[in-house]
Amino acid sequence: TFLSDQDARPAGSTHPYTHLWDNGTDPADELNRMLDIRTIVLKNFGEKNIREGAPMAMLEEVLVPMYFMHRYKTEAASKVLGGLDYRYAMRVDGQPVTKLLDPAWQLKALDALLRTTQTASLKLPESLLSQIPPRPLGYYRHRELIKTKTDLAFDPLSLAETAADLTFSLLLHPARANRIFEHHARDSRQPSLDLVLDKIIGSAFKQDGAGMDVAVQMSAGSAALSNLTRLAASDEAAAPVKGLVMLKLEKLKTTLVKSPAATNTAWSGFNTWCVNIINQLKENPADFKPAEVLPAPPGQPIGTTETFCSWGSTN
Repeated sequence: TFLSDQDARPAGSTHPYTHLWDNGTDPADELNRMLDIRTIVLKNFGEKNIREGAPMAMLEEVLVPMYFMHRYKTEAASKVLGGLDYRYAMRVDGQPVTKLLDPAWQLKALDALLRTTQTASLKLPESLLSQIPPRPLGYYRHRELIKTKTDLAFDPLSLAETAADLTFSLLLHPARANRIFEHHARDSRQPSLDLVLDKIIGSAFKQDGAGMDVAVQMSAGSAALSNLTRLAASDEAAAPVKGLVMLKLEKLKTTLVKSPAATNTAWSGFNTWCVNIINQLKENPADFKPAEVLPAPPGQPIGTTETFCSWGSTN
């Protein structure tokens, strides 16, 4: 079987076996395996991950690829949901042409993807946060580090929001949402967009826990809301898709207003912000601009900028 980069690279691509930087035979299983490895890596992460004599701030350089080590398997698993198995078939060549995917496989992939947005996956331990100071003189921020909203200080909440956004932007890509809707219309055994949206919203807006868990949950919820509203406002989303997302957002408003967690000042403020965002979309969809989430480091090509540039050098 041959398929090219045009099938592998787009964020909304659909073939369940055409991926970049890929290992394993099942994208959902491999994503779960990578998350298990990542959990161990982050649990053991600390000052021994940099050389003696290096500024402690350099921990961030090493942390970023470890924190985002699951990103390529996240992309791979997302293609299973609303995916389509196909070949570059020609008439009478005997190849299969197209095939919808096993519904149970798609739901397994969805569960693995939502695991990447849970507090347990996004939160960094206090023992690590206390070891990453602002960068010293001469060690400037560069594109391989996370973007921050905390000036010079390391920003674990923006890091969590960015990581959650990597997943939600794939799950709620207009092309993927359109396919999920279409495939269910063709075969009722296929996962419905109704079900997928319920699982995403239920996961992103659980509103429990305490302390840093709450702050990280809010970061994930913010990323989810940004992508939900972006899908609802997208010109690339089909009308039934946009209508269903709007319906779910209206129901989310009611849930947030009545949430028992709203008795907590932080949750009350966050819920008010979410409701205001949804109202802005409803009142003026043509001019609505979704809240922006800070982008992740580029990731590809794998390696430092200096190394990559040297590969292209004529010296």
